This record gives sequence, C-alpha cells and structure tokens, in this order.
Amino acid sequence: MASPDAQTLSDLIARSALKDQRAFKQLYDATAARLYPVALRILRRQQLAEDVLQEAFVNIWQRADSFVGADCHPMTWLTSIVRNRSIDTLRTQKNEVSLTREDSENQEDAQMEIEDDGPSPLQMLVSAADARQVRQCLDRLDAGQRQSIALAFYQGLSHQELANHLEQPLGTVKAWVRRGLEKLGRCMQHAAA
Repeated sequence: MASPDAQTLSDLIARSALKDQRAFKQLYDATAARLYPVALRILRRQQLAEDVLQEAFVNIWQRADSFVGADCHPMTWLTSIVRNRSIDTLRTQKNEVSLTREDSENQEDAQMEIEDDGPSPLQMLVSAADARQVRQCLDRLDAGQRQSIALAFYQGLSHQELANHLEQPLGTVKAWVRRGLEKLGRCMQHAAA
C-alpha cells in the first residue's frame, strides 16, 4: 500500500481499534517506512530506531481506540507516538549515561587499566550468534509479552512500573512477563538442542 490518504489511514486505525490484525498489518505496511526516519532522526542509531518503531506500533495497537474521534490527521497522530517514544528512549539513555558518569567520578580510588579486557573476536562471534537467536525467539512472542520483557530487561522496570507504563492491569503484565519468559526459555532450549 503506497502512501494512502488520510481517510484510508483513519479507517485502518479504526479497524485496528477493533483488534483487526489484518488492518493493523496494512497500517504498518503503509506507514512504517515513513515513521522509521522520525525515530532515526531523533535517536541516530539504526537498531535503536527499529526497536522504538516496534514499541511505537505496539502502543498504536493498544491505543488505537484513542484516535477514534480525535480531530487530527492520522499521520500526525502516528508520528507523535513514534516521536514521543523516541524522545522517552533518548531521555532514558541520557539519564543512564549521567548516572554512570557520576558513579565513575565518585570512585576516586579507581585506577586506569591498560589491559584489554574486551571479548576476543571468537567471543564476539559467539555473542552475535546468541543475540540473533534471542532476537528470533523474541520475535515469536506476542507483542505484549515482547514489550514487557524488553522494558523489564533494558529499562529495569518492575511489574508495577510496567503496568503503569503500558497502562495495563498489574496481573496482565505479570502474566505477559511470566508466559513470555516461559516461551523464550523453551525457544532457546529448542535452539540449543
């Protein structure tokens, strides 16, 4: 679907609000290529922009009903979700960097080491293969499970913080995390066999 008009996008969002997966896929196919540069311009890192775009579409799926009745262009609404998610991610990263700098400044006894403690090329190759397998297993999870696990792992959110962030009941979020980790574990075991 190439560059659909506002009415088509509005219809796809409205059908997505009714949990029409086919309409949501059409919405993704029609807009992802136009929304990705928004995230990339803010974050300046390809992998991070791809992750944020995926998180934004999970948010769009979950909150499509909030667009229905809104008085704005659908592309504006979609872009604002991607932009806000990108800015939130950027702020989180800046806070982490700031905390890391403060910790290192507070360690007056720290000595500079010249030795290379980094991984060897073989270790990097094995790590890349493991990361690819984890990514493939994560892609098999439901959107809610994948987003919950990603937020818990990368941002260190607790169950309650996840529930608040995702605007979902605490029990739902706990179930997503538990079931997602179980599926992830089974997938990783199957891949290792």
